[in-house]
Amino acid sequence: MGRAQTFETDEVVRAALGVFWRSGYEATSVPTLEQATGLNRSSLYHAFGSKRGVFDAAVQAYLDDVVRPRLRPLVADPVGPDAVVDYVVGLRSALLRADSIQADSGCLLVNTSGSPISRDETVRRTVAAYRAELRSALGRGVDARFTDRGAVERERVADLCTALVVSAFATVRVDPAGAVSALDGALGLLEAEPT
Repeated sequence: MGRAQTFETDEVVRAALGVFWRSGYEATSVPTLEQATGLNRSSLYHAFGSKRGVFDAAVQAYLDDVVRPRLRPLVADPVGPDAVVDYVVGLRSALLRADSIQADSGCLLVNTSGSPISRDETVRRTVAAYRAELRSALGRGVDARFTDRGAVERERVADLCTALVVSAFATVRVDPAGAVSALDGALGLLEAEPT
């Protein structure tokens, strides 16, 4: 008979998430996960199957606890006309806060897209689905903001805002001012008069 689990899975996943978010999959060792979670290798492997299982659980927690709450106003029914601006302003604030993990590590999934694990088909699909979810949410926000603009113009603004958000996530570690500037560019698009 196996021993009963004596730890809270959600707490372990959150601790592992912070490690993967800051260091990436490849640079995260099992001893580092042991230290961060307080569990030994056998407990981690028993609960998650492998280091990859811990990573997959961390990615799901990232989507559920970080990404989707921030996107929630953009997928509500109805979407408020200021929801997309509020999203970008909130993200900008997070990137400016020195104590924010977003400020020192950007986006877990954008970071993952540039690492070797992105060659894994499941990871590739997860990252692509995240980007599509982000684009869809921003598109809904742009549609709610610019009801007086044509579909082509709204699509263009949503595509550009998505690219600027992804750019900010990708560059914040090395160029925080540039990342904030990218988000300022998105705000400029969202406050501009129609072309």
